[in-house]
Parts: sequence; C-alpha cells; structure tokens
Amino acid sequence: QVQLVESGGGLVQAGGSLRLSCAASGRTFSRYAMGWFRQAPGKEREFVAAINWSIGNTYYANSVKGRFTISRDNAKNTGYLQMNSLKPEDTAVYYCAAQRPPVAVPGTEEGLYDYWGQGTQVTVSS
Repeated sequence: QVQLVESGGGLVQAGGSLRLSCAASGRTFSRYAMGWFRQAPGKEREFVAAINWSIGNTYYANSVKGRFTISRDNAKNTGYLQMNSLKPEDTAVYYCAAQRPPVAVPGTEEGLYDYWGQGTQVTVSS
C-alpha cells in the first residue's frame, strides 16, 4: 500500500516557477513508477510526466516538454515536479500517482496507476 500527499501548489504569474512535491509512504516506493497528471476545470485529467524507479528514464507530455522536470529522491520517498515558464493554460489541479512494479515504461494513461494523491491546485495568472 502506498499513500501519496502532494504539496507546493499555489498562485504564480505567467513565466514564473513552482515545485510540486509528492511525499509517499511505504518502504517499497522506490520500486514504483511515479507520474504527474493534471485536471483543468471542465477538462479531463491528462498526463504530464512520469519517471521509473531507476530515475534514468523520464517521460513528458508535449505541452510541458522543456519546461517541466520530473525527479524523485528515493531516500526521502519523495517525488518532484519542477515547473518553469508557467503559462495560464497550466492552471489545473495536479495529482501525483504511483504505478506498481514491475514497470519498464511508466504509463501515460491514468488507468495504469494504482495509487493517487489528493491533488494540489496550481493557478497561473496572465
């Protein structure tokens, strides 16, 4: 069982930065793939980024590639999403999720993830 708690959301002006954190419980978290998803008002939840246990492989949605960076610190059981050059269209509730091992390539579909956090609001003003 893995429990996830996001933090770090807030209000930021366009062009600014935020770093989201995802604190995980469970000693085996380092074996899980971790993903970030977001849901804007009136829209479906969409994939943002993912990372597998080796931290060597990362995956991004085209809309955030080059601006967002996903990382994890297995010693701290914490994952991160560094968001730079934020745009108003990045406004959404951001969720972290964990996919049970074994995972060769983290999924980009939410149905592949087994555990979810409660979400943190990110608002980017123009």
